[in-house]
Amino acid sequence: MITVNPDGKIMVRRCLVTLRPFRLFVLGIGFFSLCFLMTSLGGQFSARRPGDSPFTIRTEVMGGPESRGVLRKMSDLLELMVKRMDTLARLENSSELHRAAGEGRFALDRLPAGTGLMERIQAIAQNVSDIAVKVDQILRHSLLLHSKVSEGRRDQCEAPSDPKFPDCSGKVEWMRARWTSDPCYAFFGVDGTECSFLIYLSEVEWFCPPLPWRNQTATRRAPKPLPKVQAVFRSNLSHLLELMGSGKESLIFMKKRTKRFTAQWVLAAQRLAQKLGGVRRDQKQILVHIGFLTEESGDVFSPRVLKGGPLGEMVQWADILAALYVLGHGLRITVSLKELQSNLGVPPGRGNCPLTMPLPFDLIYTDYHGLQQMKQHMGLSFRKYRCRIRVIDTFGTEPAYNHEEYATLHGYRTNWGYWNLNPKQFMTMFPHTPDNSFMGFVSEELNETEKQLIKDGKASNMAVVYGKEASIWKGKEKFLSILNKYMEIHGTVYYESQRPPEVPAFVKNHGLLPQPEFQQLLRKAKLFIGFGFPYEGPAPLEAIANGCVFLQSRFSPPHSSLNHEFFRGKPTSREVFSQHPYAENFIGKPHVWTVDYNNSEEFEAAIQAIMTTQVDPYLPYEYTCEGMLERIHAYIQHQDFCVDPAPAPPGARAPQSPFILAPNATHLEWAHNTSLAPGAWPPVHSLRAWLAATGRACTDACLDHGLICEPSFFPFLNSQDAFQKLQVPCDGIESEMNHLYPAFAQPGQECFLQKEPLLFSCAGSSTKYRRLCPCRDFRKGQVALCQDCL
Repeated sequence: MITVNPDGKIMVRRCLVTLRPFRLFVLGIGFFSLCFLMTSLGGQFSARRPGDSPFTIRTEVMGGPESRGVLRKMSDLLELMVKRMDTLARLENSSELHRAAGEGRFALDRLPAGTGLMERIQAIAQNVSDIAVKVDQILRHSLLLHSKVSEGRRDQCEAPSDPKFPDCSGKVEWMRARWTSDPCYAFFGVDGTECSFLIYLSEVEWFCPPLPWRNQTATRRAPKPLPKVQAVFRSNLSHLLELMGSGKESLIFMKKRTKRFTAQWVLAAQRLAQKLGGVRRDQKQILVHIGFLTEESGDVFSPRVLKGGPLGEMVQWADILAALYVLGHGLRITVSLKELQSNLGVPPGRGNCPLTMPLPFDLIYTDYHGLQQMKQHMGLSFRKYRCRIRVIDTFGTEPAYNHEEYATLHGYRTNWGYWNLNPKQFMTMFPHTPDNSFMGFVSEELNETEKQLIKDGKASNMAVVYGKEASIWKGKEKFLSILNKYMEIHGTVYYESQRPPEVPAFVKNHGLLPQPEFQQLLRKAKLFIGFGFPYEGPAPLEAIANGCVFLQSRFSPPHSSLNHEFFRGKPTSREVFSQHPYAENFIGKPHVWTVDYNNSEEFEAAIQAIMTTQVDPYLPYEYTCEGMLERIHAYIQHQDFCVDPAPAPPGARAPQSPFILAPNATHLEWAHNTSLAPGAWPPVHSLRAWLAATGRACTDACLDHGLICEPSFFPFLNSQDAFQKLQVPCDGIESEMNHLYPAFAQPGQECFLQKEPLLFSCAGSSTKYRRLCPCRDFRKGQVALCQDCL
C-alpha cells in the first residue's frame, strides 16, 4: 500500500495548477512558431518588389543556408519541448491516479485530456519536420533557379553599345569609381552593382537605354499636368506680405515699400485689365528665390539697410514680387538655401543627382547668387529646367560673356557670365542692351493735384545731394563750394554718433531718412545732384518724378571694365558715358543735365541755368506700375525659351525671300506677301534691317533710325539672301562663331554668317566690320515692347 505524504500531495497539486496554464502556453508557442515560420518563408519568397534590383542583399540571402538552419533550430526546439511535456504529462497522470485512489474513484475522464495534448504537440512537431524537409527542397531548387536568373540578368547589366546613348559606358565607369562620392546615389538605389548603375543612369538620369526586364510603365509614367487656371488680377496684397516673410531688415524694407505702393498697383491693374479686354491669361506657378539675401551668399545687404547701403536691388525685387502677385500668378518666395531645396525637391546629398520630382514651377525668378545655388543642388535637372529661369541682373550680361566656350576662347570669361542661357533670360534694371530683357522697377506716380502742389511748394535755391555713404562726398569740396554760392545744400548721409568729416559744415545733413521723409525732401528741392556714383540707381528717377532737375557728371573717357574697378569682372563691355545713362538718353533736358565736372565754368553755368528752368514732375511710362505690369505680362505670355526656334541653317536660301528692299534702298523690310513666322515674338512684320556703319554696334545703329535692336530677329537675317537684297557685294560667304556676325568685312569684300545662335548680339562693334542689324519699332514710353507686342 502506497502512502502519500500530505505535504507532497499539496506540492504536486500546486505544480499541476501551474502546469495547466503552461500547457496552453506551449500550444500557443507551437502555433506562433508555425505562423512565424510560414510568414518568414512567405516574406522570403515575396520580398522582392518590382522596382528592386534583381540581386540585392535581400534576395541573395534568400537561397542561402541560413534559412535551412533556422528551420532545423525550430524543429529541434519543438522536439525538446515535446520531450519535456511528455515527462510532465506522465507526472500529471500519475498524480491524478493517486488522487483518485485516495478519493475512492478513478477519474477516467482526466486521462484523455493529457493524451490529447501530447498527440497535438507531436503532430505539430511532425508537421514542422515535414515542412522543414519540403522547404529545404524548395530552397535548394530556388537557389539553383535564382543563380541562373541572376547570371542571366547580370549579362543584361552590361553597358550597352547603343549609338543613341554614346555616353553610357563612360558614365558607368564614372559610377564605378565615384558612386560613393555623394549620398544622393544611394538615395536613388545605387548599391555598387552594375545593374544599379544602369538602372540609375537610365531611369533617374538619361545617359543609358532602359533595361528590357525593368517595369518601364512605372518608371516612365509622367505625372498628369494640372488643369490650367485663368489668372485673375489681385487687389489685396496682404497675402503677398505674408509670403515675403520677416526677420531680415531687407525684407522689412521691401514690405514697407509694397504697402506704400499698394493703391497704385491696384489702380494700374484695373487700367491694364481694361486694355487687355478678354485676353485669357493662364496662371503660372512661380518660384522667386532671392539668392543675395541667403546666409550662404553672405547677405551683405540686410545689415546695411539701416546704414545707408545700396537699396536698388531690394527696390527692384519688391516691385517684381508685387507685379507678379497683382497679375494673379501663384507665388512661392524663398530667401534661404534650405527653403530652396525643399521647394525644388532636391535629394539628400551634395547636389550631383537630379531632382526627386518634376519641377512644379513654370518660372523661376532669381539672381546670379541663386543661379549658382541652383546649379550646385539641382544636378542634371538644372540643364533640363534652366530654360524656365529668369535672372534679375542689374547691369546686364552680353552674349559674348554668356557663351561659355566663346567667352573662354576670346577673353570674355568673368566671374558672372558663361551660363549658356538665352540672353533674353537676363532681366535688367534699365534697358542697357536689347540682348537682355528690360525688367525695371517703379517710381511713385503723382496725380495732377499732387503735381501742382509740388510745383507750388518748390524752393528755387534748394539742392539735395545723391549719396548716403560718406565716401561718395570725399574729394567733392570744389563742386560743393560752387553749388553753395547759389543753393542751400542738403544731405542724407548715414552716421551713428559723429557727423562724417567728408560732409562740409555748410551742408545740412538729415542723416539717413525713411523713404516717405526722403520723398518729402525731394518735393521741396529744386536740384538733385550726383557726384558720379552710385551708377544707375532708382533715386534719380524718383527725384525727377518729384519735380527735381537731375544734374550729373559726364565721363570722359567713358567708364567700363577696361578702366574702372567697379565694372571689372561684370559680364559686359558697355561703356558708361555718365552716372545715369538712361536718364541722359531717354529723358534728357530739361529734366536731366549732363556736364563735365572737371570744367568749373561749365558746372557753374549749368547751376545758374537750372535755377531759372521750370520743370514739371515727370515719370516715364515704363517706370509706372502700369508700365511694369504691362511689360511683365507680355514676357510671361510670349517668352518661351524651352521651345527652340528652327530657323534655316546659316547660308541656306529660302524658297521665297521674306525681305524686300525699302523704296529708298536703305534697309530691308518684311515682305507683305510673305507668310509670317508662326509663334515668333515680337511679330516679324515689325522687322527693319540695316547695314550699320563701320565700327558701329547694332544697338546704336538702330537708335540712329529711331528704332530698337531686336536680337530675336537675327536668325531671319542670317542668310546670304539678306546681303544680296541689300546689294552687298559678297565675294565669299563664311560661317563662324562670332558675336559680331552676321557682318560684312569691307577690306576683303567677304560676308560672315553666325554659326552659334546664342551669340547673336546687338552689342559689340569693330572697325573691321559693318554689322547686319535687325531693328523694330517700340511703344511710346515702353522700349521693351513693339507696337504690336502686347
